[in-house]
Amino acid sequence: MAGKKVSDKKTKVPQRVKMMRKMWAMGDAQRDAGLQEPEDVEKFRNLSYGPFGEANLLDVYRPVKQAGKMLPVIVNVHGGGYFYGDKELYRFYAMHLAQFGFAVVNFNYRLAPEHKFPAPLEDTMAVFTWIAEHAKEYGLDTKHVFMVGDSAGAQLTSQFACIWTNKAYAKLFSFTIPNSIRLCGVSLACGMYELRPGLTAPNNDMMMDYLGDMSMAQDDRTEILSNITKDFPPAYVFSAVYDSLKAECRPFAAFLRKKGIMVSSRIYGRKEDTGAVHVFHVNLKLPIGQRCNRDQIAFFRKLIKQG
Repeated sequence: MAGKKVSDKKTKVPQRVKMMRKMWAMGDAQRDAGLQEPEDVEKFRNLSYGPFGEANLLDVYRPVKQAGKMLPVIVNVHGGGYFYGDKELYRFYAMHLAQFGFAVVNFNYRLAPEHKFPAPLEDTMAVFTWIAEHAKEYGLDTKHVFMVGDSAGAQLTSQFACIWTNKAYAKLFSFTIPNSIRLCGVSLACGMYELRPGLTAPNNDMMMDYLGDMSMAQDDRTEILSNITKDFPPAYVFSAVYDSLKAECRPFAAFLRKKGIMVSSRIYGRKEDTGAVHVFHVNLKLPIGQRCNRDQIAFFRKLIKQG
């Protein structure tokens, strides 16, 4: 079935979604309580990259000591089950990555159930178009661009990378891929990687809020794994011992390896590491999270060195 157009008209938000947004926001506020924005990071805030108002704003973070230099880029795709989250909840994490010598682009995208598939992918492509158009202004090295994504953001990142590297699959979407950008690698955290029932796709209300209805399981655009080719970018795939999606990590890493893709994979933590939970790496108070972030950066630096 060819890809059908999905309406972007807003829909009524179920009470369960409102409650989950409230609960998750409380948890994230507790996670970040007491953190201070680093003074050694330059912040360019609330830059518009698209036509959807607040949903299409981004921030750019750069290390102050490298002002004026062209820096490799990390694009952060936030998680939140497609229905929750924004760039503000990831600002400490994204600024932390910038401290390693990267320009980090941290952005909002349209959320379910108000907006359906493929709205977040459309917004991510718009961010890449913005990067191509504003590279000189913000010192963005478009030949060394990386992506990080966790939870639903990991799924979005992996699908976006599939679109980026498979021209036939990209034709199913109304995207224009900026040819000035080279996507060098991705880091996929605590994610699931399929939208259809199968290897890793859940069949639940959260997914239906995003896809709209089960008929989307027959839409060609939601068939991802068979469209991943050997040209998919090198990937760092990780999870944690108490991550609710831990079981998805190793199968997906193995799947990529069979395709001939460069992969590094790890499950972080031991039994005594009670903080080794879903998206643990965003919690900058955890030593295990900081270690994981150093490992992500090391993977990207290795790819830069390899050219």
